[in-house]
Amino acid sequence: VTGQLKEEVMGDIPRFVNMDSEMSQALLEQRQAGKKLALITNSDWVYTSKLMKTVYNPFLPDGMVWTDLFEIIVVSACKPEFFYPDRRPVYQIATPDGMMREGFRFEENGIYAGGNAKLLEKAFGITGEEILYVGDHIYSDVNMAKRGLSWRTCLIMQELELEVEGLSKGASAQREVQRLLRLQQQHAAVLNQLLNEQSRRANKGHSAVPGTDEQLAANIKRLEVSVDTINAKLKPYFFADGNHVNRHWGYMSRAGFADKSHLMRQIEKYADIYTSRVSNFVAYTPFMHFKAPRQSLAHDMEILNHVEIVADK
Repeated sequence: VTGQLKEEVMGDIPRFVNMDSEMSQALLEQRQAGKKLALITNSDWVYTSKLMKTVYNPFLPDGMVWTDLFEIIVVSACKPEFFYPDRRPVYQIATPDGMMREGFRFEENGIYAGGNAKLLEKAFGITGEEILYVGDHIYSDVNMAKRGLSWRTCLIMQELELEVEGLSKGASAQREVQRLLRLQQQHAAVLNQLLNEQSRRANKGHSAVPGTDEQLAANIKRLEVSVDTINAKLKPYFFADGNHVNRHWGYMSRAGFADKSHLMRQIEKYADIYTSRVSNFVAYTPFMHFKAPRQSLAHDMEILNHVEIVADK
């Protein structure tokens, strides 16, 4: 099946691959800034060579080809095994059609098949967080590179562009849900206090709320109706949340309205950064130092919201 798929792709590459001129620019600028680049792929040499030649060569300076972008090229890498410390056979690609000869190490300006990540670290003379690994598979790429080698990782998620567009379109609905939730919580908090007061009176306890029993019961009834009404308004919002992105499971990044999806939790755990395409790096330059925003915690959200409200006043 894999062979048939790749044969079909090689027969009509523009049909299956986005031709993005800024991908070449992004890699070129990284190299010009002194970064060492390596390509690590599970695909064989023939497929890799044809695909990269078609996608990159048209956008490179005259006299430059795609292999000039990389100090080391590794095909048939067999990820995720590539990230294991176990020694694996190494072969050097010796001819344009992919004939191989036995190798023992990675060296710069070489093209190889097999091997492992430790050989790459030794060839570059760097380890751990000195390396940024860019991949598009949450397990075979970023999970293994981060967990096994402590490399910095970047996950490529093509679907992210549609997700961000969908979140933007759904922003007004989400703001309305948040408004209704705040109102529901306020009414529910008062209702809970009144129910507790009613329980105290029934058990001859200390009364903390003024008014007669009839007034207390009326206020409880009024707040119960209010909470039910708000919940009824919220229900269609929850049901439709993210349907404009995907009618089956809504937003890729969300599980319900408030929770993160399992995918996003995996990304947060193993990807230092994530983006929709390599060419997005062009806008940030090779000298950008990415910093994570402050992570929100349940116990400090109310404090932060209070500070924002005071600041607004």
